[in-house]
Amino acid sequence: MQTVPLRRCVISKDKTNINRAIRAREVRVVDDEGGQLGVMDLESALAAAEDRGMDLVEVSPNAEPPVCRIMDYGKYKYQQSKRAAEAKKKQVRVEIKEVKMRPKTEEHDFQFKLKNARRFLEAGNKVKFTIMFRGREVTHPEFGRRLLARLVEEVADLGQAETHPNMSGRFMSMVVAPNKK
Repeated sequence: MQTVPLRRCVISKDKTNINRAIRAREVRVVDDEGGQLGVMDLESALAAAEDRGMDLVEVSPNAEPPVCRIMDYGKYKYQQSKRAAEAKKKQVRVEIKEVKMRPKTEEHDFQFKLKNARRFLEAGNKVKFTIMFRGREVTHPEFGRRLLARLVEEVADLGQAETHPNMSGRFMSMVVAPNKK
């Protein structure tokens, strides 16, 4: 029996067996147009792939017998990477921006921080409002709750509260998520 030289014998990083890396004795072969060539021994399948100038790629190794496809593996990997890049480009990443205040924050500072929070919500980011208590201020958490309630009321047109105000040490925080468009 004559061995046919193949273009490459590669075990790829994604564990796909190609050409001589395929270990089955018999394989079901699908040609490059999608037509069934049937079940044949590995040497005949490799010869059929070489005749077309392509690779024999194991697409379903757990089938009985394993299914192999005749294709240009380099072109296939390139198209896969392009599809993955396109999917990643369409993916939306939501960041959490933080706005910190104190319970005794004056009106002008409150309006300034509110303006920033509105800008973050308009950009589609979540906003984490944090009230920092110092000294004896921590004995009156109701001031922080009132301030957070006022903030949520002011940004109600752009977002809604995702979490309720919660205390952790000297900090009270809550997260506001943008409204769905």
